[in-house]
Amino acid sequence: MVKILANDGIAPEGQAILEDAGFEVDTNKIPQEELTGRLNGYDAIIVRSATLVTKEVIDSAPNLKAIGRAGVGLDNIDVAHARRKGIEVINTPDASSLSVAELVFAHIFTMSRFLHLSNHEMRTGGEFKALKKKYSKGIELREKTLGIIGLGRIGQETAKIALGLGMEVVAFDPQVKRVFLDMDHLDITPTPEMVIETTSKEEVLERCDFLTLHVPFKAGSDSLLSKKDFSLMKNTVIVINCSRGGVVHEQELIEALDQKQIAFAGLDVFENEPVVNPALLGHQNISVSPHIGGSTIEAQERVGVEIAKKIVRHFQG
Repeated sequence: MVKILANDGIAPEGQAILEDAGFEVDTNKIPQEELTGRLNGYDAIIVRSATLVTKEVIDSAPNLKAIGRAGVGLDNIDVAHARRKGIEVINTPDASSLSVAELVFAHIFTMSRFLHLSNHEMRTGGEFKALKKKYSKGIELREKTLGIIGLGRIGQETAKIALGLGMEVVAFDPQVKRVFLDMDHLDITPTPEMVIETTSKEEVLERCDFLTLHVPFKAGSDSLLSKKDFSLMKNTVIVINCSRGGVVHEQELIEALDQKQIAFAGLDVFENEPVVNPALLGHQNISVSPHIGGSTIEAQERVGVEIAKKIVRHFQG
């Protein structure tokens, strides 16, 4: 019998698929520091972002045949070492794309209408009329320009929402020249597809009113957005990072906000998690969320189903 450890949990729908296929599923979490001594009996491990599947963990599990990442990124798995040992590495790149894209707009709406500030001040004794005057200069999204860096699955879902809101989209992706968006669910053009032609990073930075990033990032790499990039942008721009911590240089982001080179930022991911930087967490012009981009009920169900089907396919062909 194939035995699987779902160390960071799995949606009931996904667990049912595995068990219906005759697999044994263990959802009892093994602490990270104990993993190297307790994986001998498992044929596969499924993780989310919490568990690290390092070289040492892989080497301690001689029976391991598959590693499943219930999510998009693989930065918590030593993919190269796993593949050198003939272990299949599986992820779910489609399942949470819409959830992340919607969180991007949650941050955009929050910053556009000062919701993070007005919510707090109304609850802590702020005078109603004064707050109404203070927060009466929000902006609308229609006819504004959304800049997207990284036009993969999440970037495309974000573009669809933007187009549905009447925004213009300008995008940069060194791997992509153009994409054809399936717009069947939106009645905004006479045809079912919308074409986005990519341009240079510099043009995106110069033109955008809002900027969102959807790119991979390896620890130790240079940040994709830093001081020189902020200097190219409008001083009214709102920057959103629901991608990877480190993609945006946090200290230089704070400096750009303080120097009014940019207006606001929304962050779901951070250079170090859990984040404790008081200059970031306490900044009036930053909206924060605790790395929840793909964490919706619907996304977790899709992720669980997709990873389960792929695991079954791997073992049963």
